[in-house]
Amino acid sequence: MKKEEFIALGISEELAAKAEAASLKELGGYVEKSKHNEVVEENKTLKTSVSDRDKQLETLKGSAGDNEELKKQIEAMKQQNADQEKAYKAELAQLRLDNAIDAALTAAGAKNGKAVKALIDISKVKLGEDGKLAGWDEQIKAIQKTDAYLFNAKQQNNFRGFQPGASGDNKPGANVDMSKMSYEELAAYIENNPDAE
Repeated sequence: MKKEEFIALGISEELAAKAEAASLKELGGYVEKSKHNEVVEENKTLKTSVSDRDKQLETLKGSAGDNEELKKQIEAMKQQNADQEKAYKAELAQLRLDNAIDAALTAAGAKNGKAVKALIDISKVKLGEDGKLAGWDEQIKAIQKTDAYLFNAKQQNNFRGFQPGASGDNKPGANVDMSKMSYEELAAYIENNPDAE
């Protein structure tokens, strides 16, 4: 967790800084589940590939007598290995795409990832070299509008009323210094508080 999250829970700033440092230390060796799954799948495929190639070498040793037959077998095995590598790369690319989609569904707040995924045209979603999904944002925003019940509502803490230590002016924005906000923060604040001055 980050310092701001600890502070939001009501922890003092000094303790929040210490808790953030402890949290980062604890998560130092953390590997995302999707990355772990990719490595495990890659390891399985590589073991299978090595086993297949060992069998091919044994077959070649047995037929070393006829030179022409041996050349044919070598060419056939090269083609077979190239086909296996192509299939492996396609499988790994699909696994990475699936993991990226699952992570994006979680980030979008989907209650049931399978249900939302069924509404998405996966053929239009591509995983870029930078790890970002192309063709995703438009589809997920459309689904969030048409089928909002499939997503968790974003909880906003719009506490209004008396706040200890605040001035008596209860108008939204009365105690907020908008000059120190970034453009995005200001836009979000105005959207959430349309009557702020």
